[in-house]
Amino acid sequence: MADHINGSLTQSRPLVRSNNSRMILVQIFVALFLGINTTLLAVLFLKEIHYTTMRYILFAVTLISDSVILLFSNILLIYSYYDINIQIWSCILFCVLLSIYSFVTPVNLTAMTLERYVAICMPLRHATLCTLRSTVNAILIIHCLSSIPSLVILSLLFASTSLSFYRRYSICSFNMLIIHRWQGHLRSAISQFYFLVMLVTIVFSYVKIMRVAKAASGEDRKSSLRGLRTVALHGFQLLLCLIQLWCPFIEMAVLQIDFRLFIDVRFFNYILFMLVPRCLSPLIYGLRDEKFCQSLKHCILGGFHRKQRFQISHVRK
Repeated sequence: MADHINGSLTQSRPLVRSNNSRMILVQIFVALFLGINTTLLAVLFLKEIHYTTMRYILFAVTLISDSVILLFSNILLIYSYYDINIQIWSCILFCVLLSIYSFVTPVNLTAMTLERYVAICMPLRHATLCTLRSTVNAILIIHCLSSIPSLVILSLLFASTSLSFYRRYSICSFNMLIIHRWQGHLRSAISQFYFLVMLVTIVFSYVKIMRVAKAASGEDRKSSLRGLRTVALHGFQLLLCLIQLWCPFIEMAVLQIDFRLFIDVRFFNYILFMLVPRCLSPLIYGLRDEKFCQSLKHCILGGFHRKQRFQISHVRK
């Protein structure tokens, strides 16, 4: 899933480096989203309800996962842009980490959707099913499921290469982990199976919550409709992640036609299918959540008032 992050920059270096404005734009986006995610994570630890409630903990996992992807994909992008070679074993660590957390985000979205399904469709069982212990177990399961595709690829790589392969220096790309074409097809099949299961889960939850929303009234109806919109946004995020699976195949096909067009398509894919899904999480579970939004306002306004008091006391002195 991280193939298009670094791709084929080894070709036509002057052409790639001529797009300095794009590189600067990517750095601004990455810095902005990392700053937002860091702020939201800090707010999550201000009140006990945020780090003892399942949906907020899963939201924190999403923020951490998105931040890891943004940070390490950007590092590989910079390495590739400036033609920096690293040892292949280091590249493998980068790629495996990116691959795992590329799956953690959508799998975690599915878990958050199921939490909303339980809260709205089975409210009496929500307190017993979504405990702190269940949340910890869910996080472990999410990471285990997300690690399976990487373990399969690594096992095939270790079986196909010698020890000297890992001591070489090269531009880091996930394609280095795919020795045979059928390994790429296997990886794609596993990814599509995962996303099919997650898509079915989100659609099932959406339909169930929609039925409850139609039958509810008053505050229950408002809560159900809010949950319905949240699940719909999760589905949109998952769709973007699913399209991201096909980006490497599209880019390789475009590369056979025109390298200049390949650069444009790869930049478009990186912005739309890598950065955009990572900025939706703060909007879905950050600014749209009333309790969290109040905590965020309190944190920002509290910091502003403290700054004012410090400035006033400093002037008086």
